This record gives sequence, C-alpha cells and structure tokens, in this order.
Amino acid sequence: MAVQFIDPRGRSAVEPHHYDHSVALEADTSVGLLANGFPDSVAFLDAVGDAIAALRPEVSFSRYDKGDASAIASDAMLGEIERSCSAVVAAYGH
Repeated sequence: MAVQFIDPRGRSAVEPHHYDHSVALEADTSVGLLANGFPDSVAFLDAVGDAIAALRPEVSFSRYDKGDASAIASDAMLGEIERSCSAVVAAYGH
C-alpha cells in the first residue's frame, strides 16, 4: 500500500505575489523586535533575535513592546522604530 499525501490547503481567491521587501543583514543593520502584548510575545521575539544573532552576530537589535494586544503601536514608538531600525520583526496573533 502506497502512502498518499493530501494537501489540506484550499484554493486562494487571491493570486500569490512575490514579497520583495528584504534587508541584507550586515554589520550596520539594526533589527527591531516588536512584541504585540500577547503572553510570551516578548519571549518569542527574544528567541527570534537569538536565532538571527546565532547566524549574524554583527546585527544589533532593538526591542519594543506594545504591552497591550488590543492597542495599536503609538506614533512615537513607530517613529523610534523607523529612525533606529533597518528592519522589523513584529509578533502578531497568539
């Protein structure tokens, strides 16, 4: 009896497109880690930062935390992220 794999994903109503926003992780790269306020979002992003740092130790990190999952990031926080970071990893969901 052969094993048959079935893809459980349905068909998308939206045509997929290539996401071309990327940043080269070099010595002058600062990556922002934006926690969304859900439990463990800070710990999750710390693990993401550790994984990136293991591959690219020259990259620096700035950590941000909305503190409340139902709130949007403030203009001040977004301005700080824009001024100091080359890229951002944002946690969403829970």
